[in-house]
Amino acid sequence: MAIFPSPEWADEYVKKLNSNESYKDSGKTWEDTLTFVIEPDEKYNKTWYLYLDLAHGECRDYKYSDKEDGVPKATFIYKGKYSNWVKLINKEIDPIQGIMTGKFKLEGQMMKIMRYTKAAKDMVNTASMVDTQFEA
Repeated sequence: MAIFPSPEWADEYVKKLNSNESYKDSGKTWEDTLTFVIEPDEKYNKTWYLYLDLAHGECRDYKYSDKEDGVPKATFIYKGKYSNWVKLINKEIDPIQGIMTGKFKLEGQMMKIMRYTKAAKDMVNTASMVDTQFEA
């Protein structure tokens, strides 16, 4: 079991993402970089970054840090408070609905990422496959 967020959780997530056949299919024409940002709230008092280099249905590189300058600059940034990430991983929030309701913010070209909503959902579904223990 991996604590979220942690380097162990990131390692497990990327392994599962790269073995997820649904994501391989939905992301097969997508090549971009994305950083997940876990922001502090009343349950978690740190900020944590997970950078993903995505290409054709797999993650070819990733980095994690507790500092913004500890990861490369990404084309897209998907960020939200820790408690909302817990809900997202537990499938209580849909990744797109999370943006529409203001629980998450997306920085980057909305029109471009909207072509890959299935891949985004597959990425979140993959997060729910990681045997996760929440820190708070």
